[in-house]
Amino acid sequence: MTTTAAEQLAEVAVKGLEDKKGLEIVRLDLRDVEGAISDFFVICSGTSDKHVQALSRSVEDMLRKEENDKPINIEGYSAGEWVLLDYVNVVVHIFQRDRRDFFDIEGLWGDAEVKKYEEIH
Repeated sequence: MTTTAAEQLAEVAVKGLEDKKGLEIVRLDLRDVEGAISDFFVICSGTSDKHVQALSRSVEDMLRKEENDKPINIEGYSAGEWVLLDYVNVVVHIFQRDRRDFFDIEGLWGDAEVKKYEEIH
């Protein structure tokens, strides 16, 4: 099976999250979900506002370096509770745990195929 550009972008985003010890990393494949706004969501938790911001910077740096790509939009960076990095076909959501539970992106897109990643310690 051939890896698409969006899949590659999502995997590099995951690598950026793993590099800064992101927690509970999952990738939602939305390509077959009706009404989806993107091909993939990558979702991760951080332990504090500073950790969420560091995870966000790591994803940006990794995607710039390895894929020569930058987000078209970034939301929530200054508060550090939920940062959204929009790469059009891949959207990265980095939450503090309580915000992730509250917004339940995984539940809202429950029809998506889910890939869970092992936590690196």
